[in-house]
Amino acid sequence: MSTPTKGNDEDAKKVVDLFRDIFGYHPGFRAVHAKGILLRGTFNPTSEASSLSTAPHFRRRSTSVIARLSNSGGVPTQLDADPANNQNGLALRFLLSSFPRREKTDIATVSTPFFPAGNVPDVIGFFRALAAKKVEEFIRTHPAAAAFINAPKPFPSSFATQQFFSINAFKLVGKDHKVTYIRYRIVPKDGVFHLDEKEAASKPPNYLYDELVKKLETGPIEYELLAQIAETGDVTDDCTVHWPETRKLVKLGVVTLESILPNSDEEQKDLEFFDPVPKVEGIEPSGDPLIDLRSVAYRFSGADR
Repeated sequence: MSTPTKGNDEDAKKVVDLFRDIFGYHPGFRAVHAKGILLRGTFNPTSEASSLSTAPHFRRRSTSVIARLSNSGGVPTQLDADPANNQNGLALRFLLSSFPRREKTDIATVSTPFFPAGNVPDVIGFFRALAAKKVEEFIRTHPAAAAFINAPKPFPSSFATQQFFSINAFKLVGKDHKVTYIRYRIVPKDGVFHLDEKEAASKPPNYLYDELVKKLETGPIEYELLAQIAETGDVTDDCTVHWPETRKLVKLGVVTLESILPNSDEEQKDLEFFDPVPKVEGIEPSGDPLIDLRSVAYRFSGADR
């Protein structure tokens, strides 16, 4: 597992500061994905999961989870149908143990498989351009950023019908020490459904959260946790290089979200940040440098809440 360095800290601080240049500073809230809600539920793995990894939540019959659904921007009052920030996030925390010490592992995902940069300097460069309103200049010389900007980002009809991607690759390590590189996908069991721009524009400001409350009154929300399996030669240390859609998808299990956490707004301020670094037996980061960058940036943002 990589160890954060002074360089990680300095770069992550730059990223957090740039987010606040873009969205403003909102005390008590995350620098990005500021608007969100916490839920609780369970994860039930498949037998295929335990064959790929020795991680505890892949070997147990069931594991409790805390989930956070969110909007992508850094403004806590953001409209759910804001065309400038119409991505969503789903972070999962697997609660592995509470005694003798608390153990957990997290997965952080977003609703697009695209990211504007595959290395730390380009990440900083992209967000600096965004803060300076010079994105058009930046994307002329950075094709990954252009692909991210131009990728379709449709409005979800519901959090329950949105799909999510881990962006970065990870290593699953099995009992025989066999390593499998994967990218996570989280797919709603109700199917993926989106709104067109006209439909989205007619929605109330908090339509995703209002609909979520109503949806949970009728029953839980279920997602399938999938692993897209890399093949020999696939790039695993650059999140802007996509693997072919023909790559095998393995179902790792089902996430069932049952209820909104009481006092969700206050709990979000106190909850330890969702860490992209797995920090658990059986799952390791790939060589992607952005995993550590995200981890340290989230730590800085969380400490400031």
